[in-house]
Amino acid sequence: MDDRDNAILRELQRDASLSIEDLASRVNLSRNACWRRVKQLEDTGVIRARVALLDPAKLNLGLTAFIAIRTSAHDQTWLDRFSAAVKDIPEITGVYRTTGETDYMLQAVVPDMQGYDRLYKRLIAKVPLTDVSSFFVMEKVKETTELPLGYAA
Repeated sequence: MDDRDNAILRELQRDASLSIEDLASRVNLSRNACWRRVKQLEDTGVIRARVALLDPAKLNLGLTAFIAIRTSAHDQTWLDRFSAAVKDIPEITGVYRTTGETDYMLQAVVPDMQGYDRLYKRLIAKVPLTDVSSFFVMEKVKETTELPLGYAA
């Protein structure tokens, strides 16, 4: 990874729909040199995918919830069941195993509080949980998909 790769990644994080010509122009490379670098970044897994970012509010998904989960079960059978349950609920957009008193932190998007209640009931019907605490986003102060690039070696 060098400055040119970082420049390519910075531009693609902002707009993955750029043509190779536009991208090459923005990072001061020839079309072919830029294409080779993008291909190498894809082949090595640095670029995992190119996606469209959707506006949740325009899709009637105006409520974001963070769900803190504690469990008393930590065996492989429970973990497999939990993993299958959260993967099967499309409103859950992120699942993270964490340190501290919370075992898992989930992120979900739903239309409203009634939508959250439906999600909650589906989740607890699929897997036993010790404690569930939810936090609802009132304002998104910062939300980005861009990763900081100064750490790549």
